[in-house]
Amino acid sequence: MPELPEVAGLCAFLDAKLRGAVLTKVQITSFAVLKTADPPYSALEDRTVAGVQRFGKFLGLDMGGVHFIFHLAKAGWLRYTENPSPAPLRLGSSPIAARLAFTAPPSAASDGGPAKMAFDLTEAGSRKSLAVYVVREPQDVPGIASLGPDPLAPDFTREAFDGILAASQQIKGLLRSQSVVAGIGNAYSDEILHAARISPFAIARTLDGASRDRLFAAIGSVLGEAVGSAVGKAPDELKDGKRSAMRVHGRAGEQCPVCGDVVREVSFADTALQYCPGCQTNGKILADRRTSRFLK
Repeated sequence: MPELPEVAGLCAFLDAKLRGAVLTKVQITSFAVLKTADPPYSALEDRTVAGVQRFGKFLGLDMGGVHFIFHLAKAGWLRYTENPSPAPLRLGSSPIAARLAFTAPPSAASDGGPAKMAFDLTEAGSRKSLAVYVVREPQDVPGIASLGPDPLAPDFTREAFDGILAASQQIKGLLRSQSVVAGIGNAYSDEILHAARISPFAIARTLDGASRDRLFAAIGSVLGEAVGSAVGKAPDELKDGKRSAMRVHGRAGEQCPVCGDVVREVSFADTALQYCPGCQTNGKILADRRTSRFLK
């Protein structure tokens, strides 16, 4: 699932490519992904892209009074091309759920840039959760309206973080809750907790001052480094970049690069977490509780 760093990379890429371009055609090939009806998606056509914005894991194209917002969810992705096919898409005929086509601004064309561009929103697998919204304001999207603070924003201070940690909730689930902190998912919560040397099952309010300091610093460093790596990459490079940078997430059975212990996994109904016993639990192996209660 794309998380804050990958979405930030996509945001920077699309903003550089599309700012000033005119959206000439919108095709929705899976109407299950379209979560709004007013305004209609046809209202986007012939409008100029004023900019691209990130809201947690959501991305939005500001079209001047109308916004195209999307959330890639677990199996969604974005494919960009500067050689778009003119052939219309057929409903349900491919993993493509939506296609947006653009004409480049005159300045780009005069500089030898592409005259036309397009991107597809795709989704793999049978469980469809990719979501598209056409709204007048980003806050009209319920998921954006309920977002917690952005962990890389200037107002995400150590003092504000203490308020978040007052919860009687396991820290792994707290970090993943989008209404508490925006943009962190399963992968980066594993990486942050590993960097902070904290068990994923630790209760937030019981963390001492030193643990809170490490956790706050780890959020900034892990996400900051990942965003720095993601920005400047094309969409087809972002997934591999994310995987290669992980120290514990997705590496069960491998050696921890910090202490040399074996990275372990705890499985749940529809997900799993990875951690290092040597770094995070004083060598204790956590029970593989097959429940997702702490992720709610």
